[in-house]
Amino acid sequence: MNKKQITVLLVAAFALIFIGLYFLVPTVAEQVNKATNLLLRADINGMRTYLRNFGIWAPIVSMALMVFQSLAAPLPAFVITFANAWIFGWVMGAVYSWTGAMIGASLCFIIAKAFGRPVIEKMVGKKSLEKTDRFFDKYGKHSVMIARLLPIVPFDIISYAAGLTTMGFWEFFWATGLGQLPATIIYSWLGENMSPSAKYALWALSGFLILLVVSLAIKKRFDQKLVGDNHV
Repeated sequence: MNKKQITVLLVAAFALIFIGLYFLVPTVAEQVNKATNLLLRADINGMRTYLRNFGIWAPIVSMALMVFQSLAAPLPAFVITFANAWIFGWVMGAVYSWTGAMIGASLCFIIAKAFGRPVIEKMVGKKSLEKTDRFFDKYGKHSVMIARLLPIVPFDIISYAAGLTTMGFWEFFWATGLGQLPATIIYSWLGENMSPSAKYALWALSGFLILLVVSLAIKKRFDQKLVGDNHV
């Protein structure tokens, strides 16, 4: 049995275990449904309360939710990032959010490598994947880094798409890790300084706009570099 077959079996086993727990254990289904509902409603205050109920296990649960939202698009990650910073402070909150996001991205990459394009197309949609293909064709080895910096680019699709290329895991891992840092730090800092009475939607929007301006400036530099390279 080769490495790819082992990966497929492991992913399938974990998926079956999760599905089994969801349908056979009412408490698991209740918690998953509640967390999903909070994410869909972008309820940061509700997510903070939800995580706090797990006590010392809250960091583990928050990272598990980051992995879950990475695999189950389109759930917004910033809800968890804000809540983590609100509970744990921006430094530790950023560590938990970044770690969970990295695990989720890695799993998406591995799943794509193991199962191939036909399966990924069914998961994320053919048109979305083709659009991402064009992005990868344009930016080449810088694609993952640029995509992570742009808050408007879906996190999971980039991870899956990267797994369908010849890119190696560690190249993908470091590009994701570095590209994900600005968003994690900005949202975490805003999250820690958000009071319980604050209109957190405005804080989330502020973080998004700050990150968008910074990321577009960086993207512009990459575009200029690409134009310069093409004229050499």
